[in-house]
Amino acid sequence: MDISVIVPLYNEEESLPELFQWIKRVMDEHHFTYEVIFVNDGSTDHSWEVIESLGKDNAEVKGIKFRRNYGKSAALYCGFDKAQGDVVITMDADLQDSPDEIPELYRMITEEKYDLVSGWKKKRYDSKLTKNLPSKLFNATTRIISGIKLHDFNCGLKAYRKDVIKSIEVYGEMHRYIPYLAKNAGFDKIGEKVVIHQARKYGDSKFGLNRFVNGYLDLLSLWFLSTFGKKPMHFFGVVGSIMFLIGFIAICIVGWNKLSNILAGTSAPLVTNSPFFYIALTVMLMGTQLFLTGFLGEMIARNSTERNDYKLEALLNLD
Repeated sequence: MDISVIVPLYNEEESLPELFQWIKRVMDEHHFTYEVIFVNDGSTDHSWEVIESLGKDNAEVKGIKFRRNYGKSAALYCGFDKAQGDVVITMDADLQDSPDEIPELYRMITEEKYDLVSGWKKKRYDSKLTKNLPSKLFNATTRIISGIKLHDFNCGLKAYRKDVIKSIEVYGEMHRYIPYLAKNAGFDKIGEKVVIHQARKYGDSKFGLNRFVNGYLDLLSLWFLSTFGKKPMHFFGVVGSIMFLIGFIAICIVGWNKLSNILAGTSAPLVTNSPFFYIALTVMLMGTQLFLTGFLGEMIARNSTERNDYKLEALLNLD
């Protein structure tokens, strides 16, 4: 099969028939073999009934229905698990992503040998205040931390080699960082394509501003796990040792000041009367706790069943 199109959705009953007919027209024009997997993320409208109706008349339509709303990452995870196409395309169900982009995305994966191609909605029809400006800040931060030069990490229109989606695990709200997950799994040929962004035709957006706050927290978690997930001592141990050393030097300075006054025969205040003594002691205790945290994290990582979970691309002359 050439292409699997995965469409996560929540309360999009009006747009589904039009979206599928659009996808079908594009696929038929280019003679692709394909499947369209609609993932109904706990919709409370008639989205599932629409998917069932489409499936009765079209063998290419497949569906997954959640009992409740789990989020886009869960929908993509289940869609990736069921996808059979050599190239996997993801797009939103609100008709803001154009299926006309599919042939070029497919070509970039199959001919230019990209592992992943992400859409870039260069011209947007969203509110500049509530979406465009926060999105630009979010993308700039993600570029710096991930080292991936994409303009629009959050674009739902993406194309993947099948190996990519079968090698990564999308969880929580990590759908925003699939390129970063792919890079961490060893798929570093990541491209970008300017795509058409269309104004929403039906309903309202399902995303609020809280996604940007959650997005930054997820990004920090992903960065930390990808950098120190299997070697926590390299972070906590180093930071803890530095803090302990700074506190110890400060304690020595306070002690030396007291001792020098005694040797000189001059009166000196009690060490415990100095605020620096308590600051230094606190820093030493925090450093010790961080070091022990790193030690415990190292023990957990070494006993993890995934400690040697390395992604192999090929084997030669090995059984």
